[in-house]
Amino acid sequence: MRGASLPSRPAVALASGGAREAGGAPLTPAAHSAGAPPPSGWRGPFGRLPAPRPHPAPPRTPSVRTLPHRVLRPLRHAALALLALAASLLLLDRLLPPDLSRLHATAIEMQDRHGRPLSVLPAQGGVWRLRTTPADVPPHLLDMLLAAEDRRFHAHPGVDPLALARAAFQWARAGRVVSGGSTLSMQVARLLEPRPRTLRSKAIEAFRALQLEARLGKQGVLEAWLTLAPQGGNLEGIRAGSLAWFGREPATLDAAEAALLVALARRPEATRPDRHPDAARRARDAVLLARAAGAGGVTDAERALALAAPIPGRRAALPRLAPHLARELARGAEPGSRIATTLDRDLQRAAEAIAARALPALPDRAAIALIVAETGSREIRALVGGAFGDPGRAGALDLTRAVRSPGSALKPLVYALAFEQGIARPDSVLADLPLRFGAYAPENFDRGFLGRVTAADALRQSLNLPAVALLQELGPLRLAAAMKAAGAPPRLPPGGEPALPLALGGVGMTLREMAGLYAMLADAGRAAPLRATASAEAAAPLPVLSARAAALAAGVLVQPFPGGGPEGVAWKTGTSWGGRDAWALGFDARHVAGVWVGRPDGTPMPGATGRGLALPLLAQAFAVLPAAPRDALPVRALAGPMAAPADRLRLLFPMPGAVLGEGGPVTLRATGGRRPLTFLVDGAPLPAERARREAAWTPPGPGFYRVTVLDADGVAASAALRVR
Repeated sequence: MRGASLPSRPAVALASGGAREAGGAPLTPAAHSAGAPPPSGWRGPFGRLPAPRPHPAPPRTPSVRTLPHRVLRPLRHAALALLALAASLLLLDRLLPPDLSRLHATAIEMQDRHGRPLSVLPAQGGVWRLRTTPADVPPHLLDMLLAAEDRRFHAHPGVDPLALARAAFQWARAGRVVSGGSTLSMQVARLLEPRPRTLRSKAIEAFRALQLEARLGKQGVLEAWLTLAPQGGNLEGIRAGSLAWFGREPATLDAAEAALLVALARRPEATRPDRHPDAARRARDAVLLARAAGAGGVTDAERALALAAPIPGRRAALPRLAPHLARELARGAEPGSRIATTLDRDLQRAAEAIAARALPALPDRAAIALIVAETGSREIRALVGGAFGDPGRAGALDLTRAVRSPGSALKPLVYALAFEQGIARPDSVLADLPLRFGAYAPENFDRGFLGRVTAADALRQSLNLPAVALLQELGPLRLAAAMKAAGAPPRLPPGGEPALPLALGGVGMTLREMAGLYAMLADAGRAAPLRATASAEAAAPLPVLSARAAALAAGVLVQPFPGGGPEGVAWKTGTSWGGRDAWALGFDARHVAGVWVGRPDGTPMPGATGRGLALPLLAQAFAVLPAAPRDALPVRALAGPMAAPADRLRLLFPMPGAVLGEGGPVTLRATGGRRPLTFLVDGAPLPAERARREAAWTPPGPGFYRVTVLDADGVAASAALRVR
């Protein structure tokens, strides 16, 4: 066709349904399928197209499998190293656990009924190491401690890398150790296992600190530091330091006192207040002004007062009240135990002061035991076991447990049983006359007789004959059974049986048992054991006597103290044979108390009586107790079946016509009549005590003599005798 020219280059023939490249090769559909770029130099219907630029592939997150080995291998090695380190630490922790024996070997503490410290028994080695928890100290002391010793305590795991790096830098720059970089946890490790200050020791302490943090936690580490921190001498722990230097529990410490205890822990011997007061002041002030400045919420005014506060000049004794009871309760207790007792600290201190004041006036080697208990609960409020620490008075023995003869102190129980059985009443008239009960012939203490007396007066005046006569009617087995039911079984000689001497104290008893018997009389005849610990379960009271009989005996015993004392106290004394034991026991409406005075080895104290030695101490004990008076029982004489006519004056010795051998003194003895009595020999009066019914006479030689006795009414009795 003219005018038309064919293209000189191959063209795309649409009719053929395909395409060809410049070389004539056909382009397949796959070559230019959707999304595929056209080949370079491809000619389209409008000429050659530019070569397309390749699009970058979208980024892909590599999986572990696609990471290069040069990246995977170090990560794997690091993970394996961490696992190996963790396994090694766990293995070392199991193989080399920290030694916590010092932390647990703390003193045993006795607390009174209000939770106040009563007595402390030192830990092994005589160290006063008292368990101290964060709750035992004031918050400002903890704040000062952390600010002065370990500011990042709550942020590190036991070791502070920043503190160690700073210590290493200061060491390198100064050429000496400027700061140790120790955390509180590392300090605890050093307190648990003291070592020389070396790099090796520091590494061990760092490892131990990690162990302690993992095992005890932050609060446990704080408790360990507060318990083990040295406070000078044999004092360890903040509680021990507070009690020794300030005489009170740490919860009440002010800023100055808290700062001193924090400072003491760093250099305990160089800053002891009793030996180096100036150094102690400088160390305390450094805590307040520099090491813990601003800690504890201490204001500027409080800090100024703290800086002006005096330094304690001496160390106070740690609590050691009731030492005998404390050692009794500590037997078998775990170290660090806090034993709650029923004692009252103030009353215990007063009871010990009463005994201490009386001790110098006692016979040589004599000791005092004293007990006070609450009648209703039977809880012991005070107990003095003896002269603790005095070997000459057997101070190591708890004499409230010593088995001794109670003398006439058992008579109230005899009378109470007689009242219960209807044998006598307080107003019954009894005969105080010389009587023989088989081979047993008891006498009164003054060896005289009063004749007709009421049962109440016989008990108050502690007459022997009426008590023995009542026991004969009652039966000794009944008395022994009542004592056993009341928790005080009579201790008799081997093979011995209860007999009439029981009425006069012919039996072994302890002060604790006697106090229990008197508590029974005070508590309507109900018996229950005394107890000294709050954990001991109170036993249910056991009725032993009728309430009426117990009340009658108690009312009879209510009488004034001879030397003065509180009113409304029922009391009775007792003296064992030879003056070996002097007793006084009593009770009011709330408390029961008992006093024993004697020599621990049981040797006699000539002239000693319960009325003279023990009763004044009993009156002093009730004087420090809250007043709780009992009502006395008014008594009028009423003739009873055991009454006897008034006793006439007569000579018991010598009998008329008696023949005596020459040599040595002779005891003249009378009975009956009204005192005072006067003895005469051949009309010449003899020297004699007006209250006694006897007199001593030494015959001048052989011959016949007439002995005469006159009473206050002028009645006379006489007898003739011969001396060969």
